[in-house]
Amino acid sequence: MFVTSALSFFHTNISMFHLKEGDIAPPFEGKIQDGTSITLAQYLGKKVALYFYPKDNTPGCTNQACNLRDNHMALQAQGIEIIGVSPDNLASHVRFSQKHSLPFPLIADVDLQIHNLYGVWGEKKFMGRIYDGVHRTTFMIDETGHISHIIRKVKTKVHSEQILAL
Repeated sequence: MFVTSALSFFHTNISMFHLKEGDIAPPFEGKIQDGTSITLAQYLGKKVALYFYPKDNTPGCTNQACNLRDNHMALQAQGIEIIGVSPDNLASHVRFSQKHSLPFPLIADVDLQIHNLYGVWGEKKFMGRIYDGVHRTTFMIDETGHISHIIRKVKTKVHSEQILAL
């Protein structure tokens, strides 16, 4: 038991933020709120803001999604496509997307495969409690499929401004 826990702890800390600017973005496929599948390969030739967030319909995640929605046209004018990813299921994404009129896809990554590929799932601390969860992070992926920027300190109420400033 101790060996498994120690290996799990070691693996979690090694995988966190293993990607860096200049790396090729890990390819993925995921289901979005309309039930279709999307892949990163579909976005080759476009800039992508791939944003990972903890949970639909929570205050910070709602602020972030609505800020991206409100500035979606400005982001698209700069050639930036938005894709959200969380561990929520498709039904949750449908409700969240409809409630807030989100014009971009949200991937349901309930098995955490994409989260783990990007190293954003791991140990967190909140109010003295330690638990595993999503580290709110945005990966800017350029037209060639490389990570051009990583935003680790996301400001949920002005996230689109952080993206546009890059």
